Amino acid sequence: MKTISAKTIALLLFCLLSVSLLILRVLYTGQFTFVFLTWNLFLAYIPMGLSTLVYLKRTEINRSQFWLATLPWLLFFPNAPYILTDLFHLMPRPGISEWYDLLLILSFAITGLLFGLLSLRNMHKTIVRLHSSFTSYLFVVASIFLGSFGVYLGRFERYNSWDILRAPEELFVDITQRLAHPLHYTTTWGLTLGMGVLLTLLYVLMGGAETGEKNR
Repeated sequence: MKTISAKTIALLLFCLLSVSLLILRVLYTGQFTFVFLTWNLFLAYIPMGLSTLVYLKRTEINRSQFWLATLPWLLFFPNAPYILTDLFHLMPRPGISEWYDLLLILSFAITGLLFGLLSLRNMHKTIVRLHSSFTSYLFVVASIFLGSFGVYLGRFERYNSWDILRAPEELFVDITQRLAHPLHYTTTWGLTLGMGVLLTLLYVLMGGAETGEKNR
């Protein structure tokens, strides 16, 4: 019987902390202001769940199956770093300390971010087995910056992951406009670049860059 790793326990404790802080806030204020964070955290978990399934099947799947599984994972991956932007909701509110709300939002944001980075590591470990180490690093960087672009689309343009099916034409037009006229959309590319660099550095610091070397 496999034992639960310390990282898994820590991640569960992060989830417990986030939900506990939210419940205490609701009980104390009688308001449901930040209940939406639970939905955002669930969306952030989806890429983690998908990548875990892929990683567990890594010895059974081939390249085609991996890339097919990558599509839904990449579609939901931006939901993990997106939760960082929920800090936009931080403002003084009557009846509770602003510091408490900061701690509450940060707990959800960090948990969601960990879901995203750990899901990326699962995909990284899988692809390095199927391809070269160089290809796996390209995949990681491309995923991070595509995910960062997805964060922009979600926060500023208010698109959801399922809008690729619900409103594909509208989404396609918005994306092509930004690619065709990048200087007209400095916020788009500024956030994409900044978020991409931030996530890349965090991934390296958490040891993700060593994944390719260990699996060679």
